[in-house]
Amino acid sequence: MAESQQSGGAGKRPRRVVSGMRPTGQLHLGHLLGALRGWVELQDEAECLFFIADWHALTTGYEDTSNVAASGREMLADWLAAGLDPEKAVLFRQSAVKEHAELHLLLSMIVPTPWLIRNPTIKEQARELGLIQGDDEAEMNQINYGLLGYPILQSADVLIYRATQVPVGVDQVPHLELMREVARRFNRLYRKVFPEPKHLLTESPKIPGTDGRKMSKSYGNAVFLSDSAEQVEKKLGRMITDPRRARRTDPGDPADCPAFNLHRVYCTEDEIATVTEGCKTAGIGCLDCKKIMIKHVNAELEPIRERRAELVDKPGYLGEVLEAGNAKAREVAQSTMVDVRNAMGLE
Repeated sequence: MAESQQSGGAGKRPRRVVSGMRPTGQLHLGHLLGALRGWVELQDEAECLFFIADWHALTTGYEDTSNVAASGREMLADWLAAGLDPEKAVLFRQSAVKEHAELHLLLSMIVPTPWLIRNPTIKEQARELGLIQGDDEAEMNQINYGLLGYPILQSADVLIYRATQVPVGVDQVPHLELMREVARRFNRLYRKVFPEPKHLLTESPKIPGTDGRKMSKSYGNAVFLSDSAEQVEKKLGRMITDPRRARRTDPGDPADCPAFNLHRVYCTEDEIATVTEGCKTAGIGCLDCKKIMIKHVNAELEPIRERRAELVDKPGYLGEVLEAGNAKAREVAQSTMVDVRNAMGLE
């Protein structure tokens, strides 16, 4: 990267986008529609750095780390298959750039604990994990620091590249606001090193799993990017619909049908109008209705499946992509840390 892009000095800064994903397993439609589609578009519009957040995977899965590295490689294959291009974006592994950890440590010195305790996203995650039951801040004592301090590491991940934008869903906006607070506090205490990154709100349609809940590998309700056409058809063919349509002749309402959320994403306006009318009048059966949507899902996944199969046969290539991306990311991170240490009087 050119020196003008790395510098934190005067002059017009480039648009730099940073984001990452935890390597917790195979990617599914929720990842594709909620993030990957947007990343692929952004790599043609901005300077992008996307990382495998393997340290973040430990915040909730520290008991068993045996699959973290393998999951990272699987995820990289999914990224490349979905259209991310290492010639356009920097693709790297978080733990390969040790400066993330150094900046995380330094930022943790200046962040007041209440900033973390009041974070609604952390509380929601803790409730999902069964660590807390309600909204009582006293219960937060049950949370490991890795999870509680997740936003500080996340801040370091982004600020170390002096990002100007971060693509996030609505649920991650509180983390980004905290990140901006951290940047302001550092700049005020020492000197201005970090820009305050703005959120780039992603269009994250609600992607239900086959059981109607949020699509998730842990729920066993996911359609994976690597699933065969037959697997996709089988999974989505069994997807639950409006419970009022117990029989073929019962009318329903698409607004109460989880499968219809995928129709909204994939189907044409004419197809949506047809299935809406057919559902409300019982003029179409649920399986025939879903087949219209399944056709479009498989049309998008087919080239992804083909590219992924090619990549899996080239494990050395995946390693080369990461090595090159790690080196590029490290160069930028090291430059930032020189400025951070100088600002804090540590150099």
